[in-house]
Amino acid sequence: MINSSLKQLGQQLARKQVSSVELTQAYLQRVTQLNPAINAFITLDEEKTLAQAKAADARIAAGDFGPLTGIPLAQKDIFCAKGWRTTCSSKMLEKFIAPYDAHVISQFDAAGAVNLGKTNMDEFAMGSSNETSYFGGVKNPWDFDRVPGGSSGGSAAAVAARLCAAATGTDTGGSIRQPASLCGFTGLKPTYGLVSRYGMIAFASSLDQAGPMAKSAEDCALMLNVMAGFDERDSTSVNREKEDYTRGLAAMTGEQPLKGLRIGLPKEYFAEGLSAEVARVIETAIAEYKKLGAVIVDISLPNNNLSIPVYYVLAPAEASSNLSRYDGVRYGHRAAEYNDLQEMYMKSRAEGFGAEVKRRILIGTYVLSAGYYDAYYLKAQQIRRLIAQDFVEAFKQCDVIMGPAAPSTAFKAGEKTSDPVAMYLEDLYTIAVNLAGLPGMSVPAGFTPSADGKPLPVGLQIIGNYFDEARMLDVGHAYQQVTDWHTQMPAALENI
Repeated sequence: MINSSLKQLGQQLARKQVSSVELTQAYLQRVTQLNPAINAFITLDEEKTLAQAKAADARIAAGDFGPLTGIPLAQKDIFCAKGWRTTCSSKMLEKFIAPYDAHVISQFDAAGAVNLGKTNMDEFAMGSSNETSYFGGVKNPWDFDRVPGGSSGGSAAAVAARLCAAATGTDTGGSIRQPASLCGFTGLKPTYGLVSRYGMIAFASSLDQAGPMAKSAEDCALMLNVMAGFDERDSTSVNREKEDYTRGLAAMTGEQPLKGLRIGLPKEYFAEGLSAEVARVIETAIAEYKKLGAVIVDISLPNNNLSIPVYYVLAPAEASSNLSRYDGVRYGHRAAEYNDLQEMYMKSRAEGFGAEVKRRILIGTYVLSAGYYDAYYLKAQQIRRLIAQDFVEAFKQCDVIMGPAAPSTAFKAGEKTSDPVAMYLEDLYTIAVNLAGLPGMSVPAGFTPSADGKPLPVGLQIIGNYFDEARMLDVGHAYQQVTDWHTQMPAALENI
C-alpha cells in the first residue's frame, strides 16, 4: 500500500477496499516507527489527523469526493494551518499556533485530503541540506549519514521513506527540485504566480513558490490540480483559467509518444562543477528520451553562471525585509530579560534566529543600505532580466530544457556546513529557473554508488516555458512509463 500511487489509493478508497482512517493509521504507525531515525516530521496531531480522515470517509460514503479525498499528505512547516503549530523550523516561531489556513492548506482541505503532519525544513527555508533547522537535521533515507537536500528536506525524506502518500514543498532557489534529486522522487516547482503564496511564510517574495512532491509525475499532476488557482489575497497570484494537468498523461504511451519534441541541452549545465557520475546518469536519461522520439538541440544560457551571485543579493535583500516583522512584540520568540525596547528587539532576534538566517539578514540589509543599493541590488535586478531573457531565446529553439537537477548526489551531513559558498553551489542548476519565474521539475533518473556501495539517487531536471506545466508533466510521465527509478525505495526500509 505504501508504494501505491495517489491514483491507486484514490481508487482503493472509492471502492471501499480501505478506509481513510485505516490508511491514515497505517501511515501514522510508519511515522511512529521511522521518524525518530529520520526526523522528517516536526509536528504530529493524531486527533486532528484522524478527525479529517473520518470526515473524508463520510464524504466518500456520501459520494462527494475527488481524486485526493481521504489521502494522507504531509505539509511543509512553512504553511500556516489553523490550530497547528507552524514553526518554519525556527526557535523564533517554536510556539506559534497558526490562526488561519494558507491557501494551499485550504485547497487540500476542500479536496478532502488528510493533513498527516508538518515536516521539518531549513530554518525559514534558508539552506540546501536541511541542517539549519532548529529541530535538528533530517536524514536521507537512502543513507542516514547523508543529507536529504533542502530546504524541503523533511517533505523529501517523508516521501522517499513512504511516511506519507505525497507532500508539499516550497522552492525559492531549488528547494523542491534539489531534494527531489537527492532523495529519488518527483518534485515540481510551478510557474511563479500559479500557486498562491497566501499563508506561506515568506523568505524571498519574488522567488518563493509552492509545489508538489510525490513519487511520480502523475501524482504531481493530481496535486497541482488542487494547488493551482487564482487567489485574490495574493497580489502575485495569476488570474487564469484552471487546467487539468493530467489531461495529456494517457497519451504518453506507445513506441514514440514524444516524437518531434525538441529538448534543449544547455552547454553550461554540462561544464565544470558537474559530477562525472551524475553526468553519466543524465546522459543515459537523455538517450532514453531519444528513443521516445525526442530531438536534441544544443542551446546556451550564457548568464547562468551569474545566477548564484544574483540570487545571493536578491534573496537576502527580500529576506531582510520579510523577517523584520519578527521583533518579539506581536508574535514569535521574545527574550526573557531586557532593559528597554531596543534591547528586547536585539535579544529576541539574536536568540530567535539561527546562524544562516542571521547571515542572510546581514547580507540583505547591507545590499539595501544607502550607498550600496545601486551597486548591488539594482545591478542584480538588471542581471536577473538578462537571465530571464536567456530562457526566452532558448525556448525559441526548443520545447523543454533538460539537465541535472543537482551537481552531485547527496553529500554527508556536516560536509559543507562550514563553507557557505560550497553549500550555495548545490543550487547551481536550479536558481536561474526561480530568477526567471519559470516552472521546473526533477524526476528520478538513476543511481550512482557511494564510496561504501550504497545507491544514491540522481534527478533529471526538466524546465518548461511559462505555464507549460502540463507539457513538463507529460514529458516526465512518458519517461516514467519506460523506467522504474521512481518506484524504487531505500532497501533498508522496504520490509518495515
